[in-house]
This record gives sequence, C-alpha cells and structure tokens, in this order.
Amino acid sequence: MITSDTLTSYVRKALPDAAVSVTDRTGTMDHFSIRVVSDLFKGKNLMDRHRLIYGALSEPMKDGRIHALEIKAEATDGS
Repeated sequence: MITSDTLTSYVRKALPDAAVSVTDRTGTMDHFSIRVVSDLFKGKNLMDRHRLIYGALSEPMKDGRIHALEIKAEATDGS
C-alpha cells in the first residue's frame, strides 16, 4: 500500500517542478491514475515522458506497492 503523498514525493524527486495529482482508482491503494505536468516534458514525446515517470516510480512498482498505473504526462505549455 502506498499513499498519494508518497507517490507525489517520488515523482518530485525526479521532476522537482512537477504538478502532480493522484487518484486511487479502486480504493485499494495500489491502482492509480496519475497526472504530471512539468517543464521537463517540453520537447519530449509521450514515451519519453512515461519513461521519466516510470523511472521515478520504479521502487514502488518493483516492490508491488503499485499494481496498476494510468499516466497522463503534460508539459506546462499544454503539449
């Protein structure tokens, strides 16, 4: 089990400027929808943006605290 605050903390370690919103999709604290908005996404394609987020969350993904993750990654300019 992992909290939204902990997920946000993991993402902000990798993307310090990120605005992060997390939704627990099932109420079990292991299926999440996450929206990350960051300047660091500018010029990066969708796959690269997702790789940054998966990299930031690799520890809780590997140890099973995150079972499913839906990602929305946007640059601050809306791209």
